[in-house]
Amino acid sequence: MMRKNIIVAGAALGLSMTISTAVARDYISIVGSSTVYPFATTVAEQFGKTSKFKTPKVESTGSGGGLKLFCSGIGIEYPDVTNASRRIKQSEVDRCNAAGITEIVEVKVGYDGIAIANSKRSNQLELTKKDIFLALAKQIPGNDGKLIPNPHKTWKDVNSTLPAVKIEVLGPPPTSGTRDAFVELALEGGAKKFPDLKALRAAKGDDVKAYMRKLDIPESAFNKKGKKVFKSVAHAIREDGAYIEAGENDNLIVQKLGANPNALGVFGFSFLDQNSDKVQGSLVDGVEPTFEAIANGDYGVSRALFFYVKKAHVGVIPGLKEYLAEFTSEKAWGEDGYLSDKGLIPLPHDERQEFLSNAKLLKNLGSL
Repeated sequence: MMRKNIIVAGAALGLSMTISTAVARDYISIVGSSTVYPFATTVAEQFGKTSKFKTPKVESTGSGGGLKLFCSGIGIEYPDVTNASRRIKQSEVDRCNAAGITEIVEVKVGYDGIAIANSKRSNQLELTKKDIFLALAKQIPGNDGKLIPNPHKTWKDVNSTLPAVKIEVLGPPPTSGTRDAFVELALEGGAKKFPDLKALRAAKGDDVKAYMRKLDIPESAFNKKGKKVFKSVAHAIREDGAYIEAGENDNLIVQKLGANPNALGVFGFSFLDQNSDKVQGSLVDGVEPTFEAIANGDYGVSRALFFYVKKAHVGVIPGLKEYLAEFTSEKAWGEDGYLSDKGLIPLPHDERQEFLSNAKLLKNLGSL
């Protein structure tokens, strides 16, 4: 009878994996971020064409969903690589460790901007982070400074210079790294524009309770740190229909914007770049989401992209180390590489060299 894969414990905490050659998977399994998906797919296709190995299988599961699958265990039924549009969290590293995955290789692949886009049939919007917070936050400060349920129905309610169009934003679900980055960079950035919320974030001791009282935050939260309470307000997206979870498929959001010219969509720059004939990015704090603006740091809603490799699978799953080499080659992720044609913002040269070295040496991430 053919065996399934078996995890064999080695000396101390080391793990080695033996997989019966009769049933070993002969292709690389990649899951994770919808934002990194087009880049990983492009590399996989190039790798399949130019190497002796099979084209890797790439699935878009979202950053959180991919890391959950990745951290479930060692063996052929688990992914070898997971893509992420945010850095792995310590809690996820701990989950991996608990499943016997004690060696993880981290590769930062480049940068990406998060576009807040609409159909080209509509006027391009000029938003601020404060506008985005006031449009999408679950609670906002009212006229007296106390937090109230978000009452805004149209963009004009948010800012008198914006159109009297219903607030309708299509975006990713909580499992998405794009969602994580969007709330951290855009909503949190907008929340900091309110003096009491900004002060709460930095407050300590009795000052925390004082600002909580000013904001009318329930006393049940008084034992928490100011920064944590601030995040609970800044990161909470309204649930009354203004923000619509549209799944992990960013291409689907683009399609829906074509059908509804009044809606906005939240997705990575690469999807904006590839669909520039259909959609346009809103200016955020006066800056348009362009390749150059993201690369030089002027566009304020941008983040780093990553992928993670299970070291225990290297040397067992055919082609895994070679795929790593293809992705981190100058012809792929360099300034003039084929991934920049897909919308990836390359890392600076020194940073590319650092992560190239980490990939070659299969350097263990360890604790964050």
